[in-house]
Amino acid sequence: MGRKSAYRKKRQNKLSMFLTTLVVLMLLVVVSIGSYSMRGKLSSYLERQASLEEQIANEHERAREIENQEKFTNTMKYVEETARKRLGLVYEGEIIFRQGN
Repeated sequence: MGRKSAYRKKRQNKLSMFLTTLVVLMLLVVVSIGSYSMRGKLSSYLERQASLEEQIANEHERAREIENQEKFTNTMKYVEETARKRLGLVYEGEIIFRQGN
């Protein structure tokens, strides 16, 4: 009986080692697939972040332009330009030269 029980234990040990190795390999595969998926998401998120940062910079620039335009519209120069271009107004005593067609 000593040989049979030793043989049986040896066989059980091999089976246990095989199953343990199989489980570890399966976990390794699952972790690798998850890691690959996460890298793809990270890359996607980094691209989106760069795009959003560019949009933010563009919006800051646009806000500065609007602010400058607002300041300009509150000046006399703007009022004069608008009155001349849209309404055709001139100062009193000002002479207008027009080119003929």
